[in-house]
Amino acid sequence: MAAELKQALGAEVKLVEGSGGVFDVVVDGRTVFSKYETGRFPDPGEVLRLVQG
Repeated sequence: MAAELKQALGAEVKLVEGSGGVFDVVVDGRTVFSKYETGRFPDPGEVLRLVQG
């Protein structure tokens, strides 16, 4: 996913390790995907589509 975002957007991606199965994608302080809210991991390409808006 990081490579996909970097290639498509030239974005620098940072992994912040956590615990408890948290998987959130935050762009400029805005949550664009949350595993906690959706109950699932994102589908391939889903995060890129959400970031592109």
